[in-house]
Amino acid sequence: MISDIMLCDVIKLKPEEDLKKALSIMDSNKINGAPVVGENDKLVGMLVKADIYRFLMEDGHYDTCPVDWVMTKNVITASKSETIDSVAQKLIDNEIVAIPVVDGDLVVGLASIEEVLKHYVSKNI
Repeated sequence: MISDIMLCDVIKLKPEEDLKKALSIMDSNKINGAPVVGENDKLVGMLVKADIYRFLMEDGHYDTCPVDWVMTKNVITASKSETIDSVAQKLIDNEIVAIPVVDGDLVVGLASIEEVLKHYVSKNI
């Protein structure tokens, strides 16, 4: 199950935070992406560094813009009861680096390419 390998101590962002703060949070926690949560900790988006960099390359786009402007709003998610193979396939099919693991609308974990790779490598050692 993905719940066996997901990160449980998930760093979450707020939609109103500015991109500069979001990048600082990601850098200080050594992560490439984070779920974005609104009221009642409900999942409203996903933000990855690559999205921020693409946004900032456009003229007139500043790091003071809110996360809400850049985040992916139609988030691909996984349930905590999904298999690791199923989540790995979602990562590949959707060309994403991380996927929030949810229970309803609440984020309970995060699975990234790194966790999936570590799992498969450890099985083959």
